[in-house]
Amino acid sequence: MSIKKAIQNDHLAFWIIVNKDRMIRPDDQSLMMLCRWSALTFVRHYEDNIVVLGEYEKKSVFLLDTENEQLEHELPTVGLRGALMHGSPEQFGLFAKAWQYALFMRTHRYCGSCGNRMRQVDWEMATHCDRCGHRCYPRVSPCIIVAIYRGQELLLAMGTRHKNTGMYSTLAGFVESGESLEEAVHREVMEEVGVKVKNLEYFGSQPWPFPHSLMVGYIAEYAGGEITPDENEICDANWYHIDQLPLVPPTLSIAGQLIETTVARLKAKE
Repeated sequence: MSIKKAIQNDHLAFWIIVNKDRMIRPDDQSLMMLCRWSALTFVRHYEDNIVVLGEYEKKSVFLLDTENEQLEHELPTVGLRGALMHGSPEQFGLFAKAWQYALFMRTHRYCGSCGNRMRQVDWEMATHCDRCGHRCYPRVSPCIIVAIYRGQELLLAMGTRHKNTGMYSTLAGFVESGESLEEAVHREVMEEVGVKVKNLEYFGSQPWPFPHSLMVGYIAEYAGGEITPDENEICDANWYHIDQLPLVPPTLSIAGQLIETTVARLKAKE
């Protein structure tokens, strides 16, 4: 369904409404609003900010970004991480796309080449400069994430951002220009904990909208070296037996899936 038809025909649809860095929710049980455009009276003046996201449960899904404005009405909201952790896998993809689209539109109002005002293209997610012809698409930043095992142990680390949560996870980092995914795995592991890995195996991937990453997962075997954490990024890193793991991410995240899969494999070898 097009945006124009959704407004004109007032069809029932799902709405993901973003305000600042949070999502407006209809109640404590639901994460997306299922309603007609006519019911969204408090955001009618943001009509130009509507974006088509896809479908969910055979109904159209629209993003409406209210940007950083202070809304007139106090409405319940949920943080993006909370929505991702509590939504279904299908909702996860919609929320991730919604935030990445909202961030893209907020940061591409003006042309990076000539400074002219950009225009949103109406047949794809892109902005276009009518003065110089420069066109921009949502940014996707590839990152690697890797579970490392040694015998019946996993190498897990606590990042500086998780210092207050006590959560340990697998190692991850951005892919640099001119670098392959596999090269990024070896470099990031060496930089963050000072060890070498071997026998890399591709695991899977997951969009991660913090802010616009694509996590590419690997499982790797320890090849040598002593753990030496990079103090700028890692608070603590150590080997943990698969039967005595610390607090780790939930399995909705690719980090949690990597840990769960690697543990299952190692137990099957016993």
